[in-house]
Amino acid sequence: MIVLGIETSCDETAAAVVDQGGVRSNVIHSQQVHRPFGGVVPELASRDHLSKIVQVTRQALEEAKAGLGDIGAVAAASSPGLAGALLVGNSFGQGLALSIGKPFVPVNHIEAHVHGAMLGDGSLKPPFVALVVSGGHTSLFHVGNDLSLSLMGRTLDDAAGEAFDKVAKMLGLGYPGGPEIEKQAALAEPPWPGFPVASLGPESLDFSFSGLKTAVLNRLLAKGRDYLEKLEAGEIRRVSRGFQEAVIEAVSAKALKALEVSGCRALAVAGGVSVNRALRAELTTLAGRHGFKASFPPPGLCTDNAAMVAWNARALLLLDRARMPEPAVSARSAWPRYQRP
Repeated sequence: MIVLGIETSCDETAAAVVDQGGVRSNVIHSQQVHRPFGGVVPELASRDHLSKIVQVTRQALEEAKAGLGDIGAVAAASSPGLAGALLVGNSFGQGLALSIGKPFVPVNHIEAHVHGAMLGDGSLKPPFVALVVSGGHTSLFHVGNDLSLSLMGRTLDDAAGEAFDKVAKMLGLGYPGGPEIEKQAALAEPPWPGFPVASLGPESLDFSFSGLKTAVLNRLLAKGRDYLEKLEAGEIRRVSRGFQEAVIEAVSAKALKALEVSGCRALAVAGGVSVNRALRAELTTLAGRHGFKASFPPPGLCTDNAAMVAWNARALLLLDRARMPEPAVSARSAWPRYQRP
C-alpha cells in the first residue's frame, strides 16, 4: 500500500510518500518566520502551514512519481502539537482523502517518531526501548512485539530541546538553539562548568531540565546583569559545553536504566535532539560498553517529517489498528497519557 503522510504539528510543513519498500519522497519545509522571536509563535506557524501545504504535498507526489490515484491512504499527525498547526494538516489530509475516496488515518506524533526509527533502521525489531528527545518531548517508551508503546518515563517540565532553545537565547545565540549550542560546545576549551543533573530518585525514569536551565542562568547572573550583554566567546563556549554535557548525562543515565528495567537489548533514539553528534557518540560508546544496540535514524527522519507519519499509518493499517474517523477527527493539543506498565 502507498501512503501519503502529512506533518504540521509544530514548525515544519512536511509531506511524504512511502510504500512497502520504504521512502519514495520526504519533503520538509522548515519555517523561518520564528527566528526573530527565539521560539515558535503558534499563529505564525499555522499561517505558514496554510501557505505551504499544497506546494509541499505536490512536490512529495512529484518526487515519488505518484499520482493521487496511486495513493491507498492519507495520514496526518493529529496530536500532540500546536492545535492550530495540527488543524491545518488534519483538515487538508481529511479533505484530500475524502476527495479521492481513500481512508484517512490520524497518527500520534510521538509514536510516529518511534516508527521513524524503525523506518531508518530495518534491522531494528521490537521489543526495544525508544528514547524520543525533541523540542517538545523527552520520553522513554517500551515498544512491544505488537508495536504498542508503554510509557516508562517523561519530562516533568521542559523538554530537552526546549531547554537547548532557552539556554541558547540566554547566551545570545540563534534559533533553533540545539545546533547553535552544539557548535559552540565543540569549540570549548576546558575547564567548563559542571551543571547539576536531576535524578528524581533511584527508581525514576522521568526527566527534569528546568533546574539545569536555572543553574545556567544563575551562573551568568552571578557576575551582574550587564554581564549577559558582554559575554565573551570563551564563556559562551564553556557554558554551552557544560550545559550540553549535563543534558547528555541525564538522557544517557535514564536510557541505561530503562534498558535494565525492561530487559531489552536495543535502544532507538529519535526526535530532533537525537541529531546531536555528542549525544550519538556517548550513546554509541555506552552501547559498546554495556552490550546493547543503539539505533539512530538518519537526520532527515529525526526532526519532524512526514515519512515517519506515513510509515506509522501504514503499520497501523497492516495491523488493522488504524483509527479511521467518520466523518472527521479533531486535532488535539495534548494526548492522553500513556499508562505505565
